[in-house]
Amino acid sequence: MNMKVKIAGVELNNPVMTASGTFGSGQEYGEFVDLNQLGAVVTKGVANIPWAGNPTPRIAETKSGMLNAIGLQNPGIDVFVERDIPYLQQYDSKIMVNVCGKTIEDYCEVVERLADQPVDLLEINISCPNVKEGGIAFGQDAKFVEKITYELKKRAKQPVIMKLSPNVTDITVMAKAAEAGGADGLSMINTLTGMKIDIHKRAFALANKTGGLSGPAIKPVAVRMVYQAANAVKIPIIGMGGISNYEDAIEFMMAGATAISVGTANFNNPYATVEIVDGIKKFMKDNNIDDINNIIGCVK
Repeated sequence: MNMKVKIAGVELNNPVMTASGTFGSGQEYGEFVDLNQLGAVVTKGVANIPWAGNPTPRIAETKSGMLNAIGLQNPGIDVFVERDIPYLQQYDSKIMVNVCGKTIEDYCEVVERLADQPVDLLEINISCPNVKEGGIAFGQDAKFVEKITYELKKRAKQPVIMKLSPNVTDITVMAKAAEAGGADGLSMINTLTGMKIDIHKRAFALANKTGGLSGPAIKPVAVRMVYQAANAVKIPIIGMGGISNYEDAIEFMMAGATAISVGTANFNNPYATVEIVDGIKKFMKDNNIDDINNIIGCVK
C-alpha cells in the first residue's frame, strides 16, 4: 500500500502535513506527536526580523471554529535558523517553512536566507488577513500575486508553494496568477475574514476587530475552492481548511488536493495529525486502494 505523494518533486511519506501557525515549529507538539509519522511539518510564519504580533485579545471561539488575529508573531529568521531547523532535522518528515513579510524585499530576504538551509519546501504566505501590510493585501491582487511569485522563484533554491487567500471573488484567477509567476504548487485555503462582538461588553471580541475564521465551519468553502483551483491549474495543491479527521482529508484529496494540512484541529486534539494518517491507511485498506495517488481528483 503506497501512501507516498510528491509535491513539486519532493516526496512525502504520506499526504498529511501541519498547517502553518497551528503547530509552532514542531517542538511544541513533541510530547504528543512522533513527527516521523507526518508527511511534512509546516512551520509558523517566519519574517526577516522579529514580529510582536497584534494586541490582545487575539483569539475568540466561534461555533464550529475559531477567530484569530495573532498577526504572525515570530522570532525572526535568525532565531528560526539557529533553533528550529536543527530540531526538525532529527525527523524523517519534510520541512516546509512558511515565509511572511510586509514588502517584496522582506519576503526575498527570508527566501535568500533559507537558500542554503536544509529546508525542503517554501510556503509563501500572501494571504494572512491579520496584518496591515503584506499578507492579504498582496493575496487579493492577481498582478501582484504573479509578480511576487516571479521574484521569489528567481531567488529560491527550494520549491515555492504560494498560500492563497479565500477572501477573493474568484480563486481560480489567483491560482492562475501564481502558476503564471512560476509557482511550484499552491496551499489553500487560508482563513476567512470574520468578526465577533461581545454583546455584554458592547465591544469587539478581538483587539484587531477582525480575525481569520478557521475550523470545521469553513471546510465546505475550502473543498469548493480546492476543486475549482485543481481544475484551473496544473501545479499540485495542498488543501486545508477545517480538516479534523481522515474523512475530511480524503474529501479534500478527491476534490484535487495532492496533500492536506491539519490546522485548528490540533488545538482541540493534539493527536489529530497522526490519527488522520492512521485513518487514511485504514480507509485505503477497507476500500482496496493500493495507491493514495489514485484518489487525487477522482471526483469530476
